[in-house]
Amino acid sequence: MTTKKALMIVTNHTKFDDPKAAPTGLWISELVHAYDVFEESGIDIDIVSPTGGNVLVDGRSLGRFVYDKASRRRYEDPAFMAMLENTKSIADVDWSTYDVVFFAGGHGAMWDFAENQELHARTAEVFESGRIVSTVCHGAAVLPRVRLRNGKYMIDGKKGTGFAFFDETIAGVKKLVPYNMEKRLKDRGLKYSKAFLPLAGHTVVDGNLITGQNPNSTTATAQAVVKALQSSTSRVLEAANA
Repeated sequence: MTTKKALMIVTNHTKFDDPKAAPTGLWISELVHAYDVFEESGIDIDIVSPTGGNVLVDGRSLGRFVYDKASRRRYEDPAFMAMLENTKSIADVDWSTYDVVFFAGGHGAMWDFAENQELHARTAEVFESGRIVSTVCHGAAVLPRVRLRNGKYMIDGKKGTGFAFFDETIAGVKKLVPYNMEKRLKDRGLKYSKAFLPLAGHTVVDGNLITGQNPNSTTATAQAVVKALQSSTSRVLEAANA
């Protein structure tokens, strides 16, 4: 059986618009928790960023209550962190070889995921080919700008989720974020849903679009991706044996 491949995309953006604000970047657990699930499932993984080069980990994701054992293990692993110090760009890999594209979050994604036209075009190609597009938390910032070949927005009429705007207050950055991502998703036609309690885990599967609301949703979202990949493999094998 052919080994499945996952392309994990992380942000290069490191600054809020307010020059006095602490740097932003990648939320480490949203990469690590998904990476661990994919690795344990035997999936080949590549990590890339919009422009390539260094990826900054948001210091907030290393703070009390959010910096867990899994994140610490990877963050303190020089080999793992070396992958973030010199990432390939999205233009350096062949997107057609990946079974899933997974967008990790962190507030930096609200800038470069939202503004990179090549990223949007590549994501549309993955989705229209029937392969999986998955986002967690602010990784969903990529979704509102993705248009299909028929001109329709990819998420129009789809069910999904992303970081709730109310929770930006809890995160302490409501006055720093450049826009209301939840509203953008809804304005593009996403049938948005969120957990009843702030910051509780919430994952939505709608065909080959699999989304998680926040960091606490990452593991379940990655597991849903693995389940979908396994289901697609089973269907292929059943067809071959029919």
